Amino acid sequence: MNAKATAADISDAARTAVNDAISGAEDMLTQAANSTGERAAELRAKAMQQLKALRVKIDDAQSAAVQKGKAAATATDDYVHENPWRSIVAAASVGVVIGLLIGRR
Repeated sequence: MNAKATAADISDAARTAVNDAISGAEDMLTQAANSTGERAAELRAKAMQQLKALRVKIDDAQSAAVQKGKAAATATDDYVHENPWRSIVAAASVGVVIGLLIGRR
């Protein structure tokens, strides 16, 4: 359950960061469209800076997700290799339950 909570927290944090950065960039670009000259250039530069920061956050989140996925896969593989009969019984049990549910229709 801890992995699920961590994944949900990462997902929510990433979604919030993306939405905040996009909203900020949209606001700056809208203001830049309504402004002229030096102010418009400054607002566009700030918007581009926010978008670059967003790209870095997304890349970091992706790297973290890949690392956690690999760690989970490794842990699962290790467990199955250490406890093959438990894994077989668990898989068979799930199969029986699914078979019974499908058979009831």
